[in-house]
Amino acid sequence: MATLVNKPAPRFSAPAVINGEEIVGNFSLDQYLGKKYVVFFFYPKDFTFVCPTEILAFQEKLAEFEKRDAVVVGCSTDSEETHLAWLSTPKGQGGIEGVTYPLVADLAKTIATNFGVLGGDYSYDENGNLIFEGAPIALRGTFLINKEGIVKHQVVNDFPLGRNIDDALRMVEALAHVEKYGEVCPANWSEGKEAMNATKEGVATYLAAH
Repeated sequence: MATLVNKPAPRFSAPAVINGEEIVGNFSLDQYLGKKYVVFFFYPKDFTFVCPTEILAFQEKLAEFEKRDAVVVGCSTDSEETHLAWLSTPKGQGGIEGVTYPLVADLAKTIATNFGVLGGDYSYDENGNLIFEGAPIALRGTFLINKEGIVKHQVVNDFPLGRNIDDALRMVEALAHVEKYGEVCPANWSEGKEAMNATKEGVATYLAAH
């Protein structure tokens, strides 16, 4: 899979559920250009097992992302109607009721394909019939997109491996720090910790102090 880092995020217009209850037909990340950082994440399927833990964990941290000028948007290859049904199902019944950030429907699988996270590939058999090898659903991809629409960070997990929401938040903090101060963020950096100047002297000073 080719990386999208430092490239424009693939653009799309697709159905989505917003505010946990309203279906819109032409949702796009373009609305955030020049305004917000975007944490755009893919998950495999609605009404499954690891996925609701991640989706609800993003919701729990949503105010923290918003304080850092970031929005969270989820996406899977389910339909918008399935998204809405899941959003209307109580947590105690395996649902994600209470989630308010947008969930995009990628039923055609074009968004997942363009972001490089579809869990397989289309090909043809010996008779010329179209087949799919792998799983025709999205891997657990997370993309941090800056306000100019450029991907600055991506990480992709296999289906059984839930992602770390705190680290997604940390990357928003790191990107904002780099943009504001022109410094670079060393290993295990988090908001409030010392960063360093991207010079030989700056690195030496930082390493000597740590």
